[in-house]
Amino acid sequence: MAALDGFTVVDLSSGIAGGYCTKLLADGGAHVIKVESPEGDSLRRWSASGAGIADGDSALFSFLACSKHSVVVDPDRAEDTDLLRDMLAGADAVVWSRGSAVVGRDEFAPAAIASAHPHLTVTAITPFGLDGPWSDKPATEFTTQAWSGGVIGLGRGAQDRPPVHVAGQIGEWLAGAFAAAGTLASSPGLVDVSMLEAQILCLTYYSVSFHDALGRPFRDQRRLTVPGVATAADGLVALGCGTAQQWFDLCAMTGHDDWIDEQSDLSITEQANIHADDIYRWVRENRVDDILELSTAFRIPNAPVGNGANVTSFDQFAARGSFVENPRDRFTQPGPPYRTTPSLLRAPQPAPRLGQHTNLYRPNGHLGVKKGDFSAQMSVSAQEGAGLGIEGLRVLDMTSFWAGPSCTHVLAQLGAEVIHVESAARPDGTRLIAGVPTTEEQWWERSPIFSGLNTNKKSVTLDIRSERGVELLRRLVKTCDVIVENYTPRVLDQIGLDFEAVHRLRPDAIMMRMPGFGLDGPWRDKPAFAYVIEDASGITWLTGYPDQNPVEPYAVGDPNAGVHGLNALLLALAHRRRTGEGVRIEAAMVDAAVNVAAEQIIEYSAYGNLLQRDGNRGPAAAPQNLYRTSQLDEFSRPDDWVAIAVTTDEQWAGLVAALGDPSWADDELSDVAGRRRRHDEIDEHLSRWCATRTGDEIVETLWAAGVPVAKVMQPHRVGDLPQLVHRGFYEHVDHPVNPTARHSTLPMRISSGPRRHHRAPAPLLGQHNREVLSGLGLSDEEIAELEDHGIIGTAPAGLGIRTTKTG
Repeated sequence: MAALDGFTVVDLSSGIAGGYCTKLLADGGAHVIKVESPEGDSLRRWSASGAGIADGDSALFSFLACSKHSVVVDPDRAEDTDLLRDMLAGADAVVWSRGSAVVGRDEFAPAAIASAHPHLTVTAITPFGLDGPWSDKPATEFTTQAWSGGVIGLGRGAQDRPPVHVAGQIGEWLAGAFAAAGTLASSPGLVDVSMLEAQILCLTYYSVSFHDALGRPFRDQRRLTVPGVATAADGLVALGCGTAQQWFDLCAMTGHDDWIDEQSDLSITEQANIHADDIYRWVRENRVDDILELSTAFRIPNAPVGNGANVTSFDQFAARGSFVENPRDRFTQPGPPYRTTPSLLRAPQPAPRLGQHTNLYRPNGHLGVKKGDFSAQMSVSAQEGAGLGIEGLRVLDMTSFWAGPSCTHVLAQLGAEVIHVESAARPDGTRLIAGVPTTEEQWWERSPIFSGLNTNKKSVTLDIRSERGVELLRRLVKTCDVIVENYTPRVLDQIGLDFEAVHRLRPDAIMMRMPGFGLDGPWRDKPAFAYVIEDASGITWLTGYPDQNPVEPYAVGDPNAGVHGLNALLLALAHRRRTGEGVRIEAAMVDAAVNVAAEQIIEYSAYGNLLQRDGNRGPAAAPQNLYRTSQLDEFSRPDDWVAIAVTTDEQWAGLVAALGDPSWADDELSDVAGRRRRHDEIDEHLSRWCATRTGDEIVETLWAAGVPVAKVMQPHRVGDLPQLVHRGFYEHVDHPVNPTARHSTLPMRISSGPRRHHRAPAPLLGQHNREVLSGLGLSDEEIAELEDHGIIGTAPAGLGIRTTKTG
């Protein structure tokens, strides 16, 4: 039995975000009824490569709509609206977004549905959220990414070109994953998902908190990540240095131990840029396979560079069966983003044709669903809805850096007791990467990144290299409902705390392991950081300029894994609530990544079209680009930009009118095909127009004309955006060491959720050792003995920790 058997979702969404949300729910066993207007979801006719869609449906639609039913509702027909009301009365959840004639009726707006049907969880996905000063402003995924700070992100790209967005409509996929989690985690009521807020969490690195706490941005200029994606003797290869130790190992691997300077005032990124020419020369002189093998031996993160044409052939994915055949149209698509035992997922069923199931839901359809009787026939009762009682759960959080902590942080914000296990010898890596000098008092407590990921949690330090530390960890496991870890696979295997061991200790425990590449396969032990996950999955391939190597987003891989792991945990909690059984979850980072990069694989497999990098242009809008304003940025550089994206002919007409109806905007540009042909010319005119205006002037003018537009924000400045202030996305959090700082919350407002998300600051290292260990029955004397032997501690033990700046 799948986790969500008997859970009925009415899908009133259009586009990728809602489609992916309901796909994740359908994969989990939910009965998803996709309600479409007579013309059908626009995704049925969508191809990112421009492939012709004849009488059938697009491949992307066929992927996203697996296992769903399609019901056509004409909002102008009374019997159809009656049918929709009946379906809503019998469902458990609704997923909603703008874009169809059905949702244009006031009666079927999110708040109206929630009011009329209080038993429903109503999840709405919009660019900015349902309320606030920007709630009705025109936007696209590209312009919300600019507002989020994600275009500049972690300093992506070189100074001699405009900053570059993360391509592949990534914000749509991320919003969809968060919407699915919000639907599962909520009691009946309204779940208001903001794509802008999802992109802030996944494309920037707690930049507002960093600036508030330390008085400086995480990075103050754009520069290429070195090595990043580089050209080897026979193709592209990706290498990374996410930590100081990895930079030192890279120096040794390339034969340049002389570059190692542990006392340098320069960050490792700055040092790598100094030696870039020599590093790239070394890469050019070696073959891809040799570089990958050598890098793995040196424990340097590495990956081949995946794209739609080659990613399915990589050894790891072939060995693990990561890709499957679409059940209707036979192209290749990613398998599920997580694996569970027992299986909580169902095999994908063919996507429906438009209106294929409409008659089944009419009063005399052969499903036997009669008007007013839909709930009894098709769904569980409202009392058994999706709200999973997260408050009160005890979670053992054996994770570090970003992917794992971002998953458990959501649980902590929703009321779970989360115990974050570290070691005095090896604290969570995010404590060490803020660039705080080790000469400062309690320097390891000052990382705003650690703080941003770990509020409301408790910290316990245990040295699991010792027999006593492992014994205490086992005792702690027995007290926890959920165990989450993202060590490399060999760590838990070595201490004898794998799936089987955990379930012997606590049979009803949910254990989730979050390896980079999986628990088996030839890449099992590869070091995995966000950027190599992006490289291997294809996310990197589309980001950058067509005449240069791809540019790593350097952000998406971790939080994307976190939100997908969260969805897996919520499915497991639903299963445990129903059966009392524990669940084993394998949520590999790369499996989550190939799912949000699915469009590349699908386009190539279905149509033979390899999607390519195109700078800041994209398939969903024309024109779409960044344009320099008349202003200098806050660092006195000519690096201030706006993002403009025109998705419809009506928006183009509004743009032309705002420009004063210039003569160059002739009739040929009135349709998207003409605008694509003359995109370069349009860019020249828009560049000249923007260059004489400030960002605020451009936004005010174009928003008034109905055109999606945004300022390209520095990530540390987004906390001042009026929309985010209105929605309370940032909360002020006090800290015993750092100044008070704004901390991001969840990318959704949950009507049944907490009014405040951050109830306690991130813990000091080992702050809760005594509380937690005494709860296991240890005396004060035993706890003191553990401190004396270094098994627990409240300060880094200095055992090989490298603290060179990584910013």
